[in-house]
Amino acid sequence: MIHHIDLTASTNDDARDPQYRHGDVVWAEEQTAGRGQRGHVWSSPKGENLTFSVVLEPTFLPANEQFLLSEAVALALTDTFAAHGIDTRIKWPNDIYAGDRKLVGILIEHNLSGGTLSRSVAGIGINVNQSAFDPALPNPVSMAQLRGRYFDRATLLNAYLESLDRRYAQLEAGDKEGLQRDYRMRLYRLGEEHPYRFPDGTTAPAVMEGVRPSGALILRHEDGAVREYLFKEVEFVL
Repeated sequence: MIHHIDLTASTNDDARDPQYRHGDVVWAEEQTAGRGQRGHVWSSPKGENLTFSVVLEPTFLPANEQFLLSEAVALALTDTFAAHGIDTRIKWPNDIYAGDRKLVGILIEHNLSGGTLSRSVAGIGINVNQSAFDPALPNPVSMAQLRGRYFDRATLLNAYLESLDRRYAQLEAGDKEGLQRDYRMRLYRLGEEHPYRFPDGTTAPAVMEGVRPSGALILRHEDGAVREYLFKEVEFVL
């Protein structure tokens, strides 16, 4: 069910309530404490965009492969945008970019039970009809800006949920190779040299080679060495 509310602090926090079960959606017109990756704040003008959280219960998925769920969530977004005439790429770990501009932010939070996931909340913010952004933001863009028209947000949300159903079914069926292949094909800057910030604070160029099911980013350095980095160990520098 889609639970459409006017105002909340955070849809991810709301979706933690046990009353919400697998497939339920909490959609808010306005959030006062929305958050993104790396502790960033996610803000959105009331009534212009989509800010929602989807509850998922992937009890079949091992904890060390939890990033495959992130891949399914992100791929469903790129599928949805493609159906609306917008070509997008996934900026690791899971922002969605149109060209070099950010269209979507995603924050997925997991609960574990033993060695598997028990419950996950996927918080998603899509810039839909917004036409003016805070100049402090580095590179935002909306669907309306890209396509030059207004989008019905409820219709768009339902289209995304249908895409997510298909990608989640692919994950549940065990098609990990298919998800990994599609995710790799849609990675932003794959195979290109780009600066990254490393744990010691230094910034250096490296080439993205791919991503593991654990979420580890595979980078080839200037000296030819190939190393893997988890999310908190490296940052993509814009």
